[in-house]
Amino acid sequence: MQALKTTFFRTIIAILLLMPMGVAAQQLTSSVNTYSPYSMYGMGELSTKGNVIQRSMGGIGVAMWSNNMVNVMNPAAYALTPQQSFLFNFGVEGGHFRNVQDKFAANQTNLVRTAYNTVNIHDIAFQMPLAKNLGLGFSLTPYSNVGYNMYRDDLSDDIIGNIGRVNYQYTGDGDVTEVKAGLGWKPVRSLAIGVAAMYYWGSINRSYNTVVTNITGDGSYSSTRGVDTYDVSRIKFQAGVMWNPIYQDQRILTFGATYDLGGAVNPDMVKYVYVDNILESVVRLEEDNALPLRLPQQVSAGFFYQTLKIRVGADYVYQNWGGRNVNFVESGGTGVRVAYTDTHTVKVGLELTPRYSDVAHYLNRVSYRVGARMGDYYQTFGGGRVKQYAVTAGLGFPIRLFGRSSINLGFEAGMRRPDSDTIMISDKVAGTIRQTYYKFSLGLNLFGEDRWFVRQKFN
Repeated sequence: MQALKTTFFRTIIAILLLMPMGVAAQQLTSSVNTYSPYSMYGMGELSTKGNVIQRSMGGIGVAMWSNNMVNVMNPAAYALTPQQSFLFNFGVEGGHFRNVQDKFAANQTNLVRTAYNTVNIHDIAFQMPLAKNLGLGFSLTPYSNVGYNMYRDDLSDDIIGNIGRVNYQYTGDGDVTEVKAGLGWKPVRSLAIGVAAMYYWGSINRSYNTVVTNITGDGSYSSTRGVDTYDVSRIKFQAGVMWNPIYQDQRILTFGATYDLGGAVNPDMVKYVYVDNILESVVRLEEDNALPLRLPQQVSAGFFYQTLKIRVGADYVYQNWGGRNVNFVESGGTGVRVAYTDTHTVKVGLELTPRYSDVAHYLNRVSYRVGARMGDYYQTFGGGRVKQYAVTAGLGFPIRLFGRSSINLGFEAGMRRPDSDTIMISDKVAGTIRQTYYKFSLGLNLFGEDRWFVRQKFN
């Protein structure tokens, strides 16, 4: 009974300690975390799951059986926390985004390039035992990010002749954060199961502005500015399993799977519309709580094989964005038909640690990681799909010999490529956007030592 009380109070204290961190993370992630025109619709750009170790290996982790790191991808892993131990993870990520687009005007084609840098907290998580073979996990990670600044000119003869040069501007920022808490249980030595509840909350702001310059008409015109705010606050659930057909001292083979229930997002949406001209200014407020976007059901499956020297794995992820949002189509005022589509993603990763117990040579104890990922973007633009590719690499530096704590560095280079280089907007040809990005990550995997909770004795 005393041990149960101690565990309960440790759990409460850990959650209370992380609550201000969660608030700080939300405040930090309210800034722009991406710079992508693809984040202009829906939930924005979806973040890559996992800690720095997992993201350095292509983003795998559904079957990553490990007792020395927090695995936020499968709640079954919460059962693997060693007794009298506490696993804590903290990660920071920076990105460099480059966008390229062909712009067609006056029978000429110009190449337009933009670039942007970001840096922010990526994940905060802990994992701890509640009882023998029963563990608790908690994590705070980004789910999606919005950040873009775009414009287009209306060059039609009627507009230029009667009004002047009309410039349409579109900007957006915000994010949605995932707060996850779950339990993992290991009923037998080679099997673990888990369940988790995931709470999504955040705010996304999207605005558009019409600017008229070089007036050619009689001076009677209106400029319109609109601001759309989406407040997200929803819960969904996840179940996971891990099974080891091979469970030996020198090697372990694990198969893992998760299922996400999905559900309606229904963000609270408020629209402000400002209409300005030389005579008056009109402000109109519209409230609409019926945005029919739904989070997808998700099925993930994978394997993970590990020895003292090599760890290798692969994951497959399916999300039915299209089936859940078959009747939901957006345009955002840009004239582009944006619909939702099912996605399939494949991830592979490898880690090599030359000699884990090499006392004389530290570099032999360093973990070297590589990985790759490919799949589809969850939206189509004008009926065309967007392919996503990424290669990853990373290093893991152990803090002490035979210790679980480590400092991890990660790198990712990726691209998004539409099926076609052009798209039709209002009967005019426009270039699609090709995006290249580079992300750098720093992660701290701490407090994994068995002696952390052991009472010290002095003579």
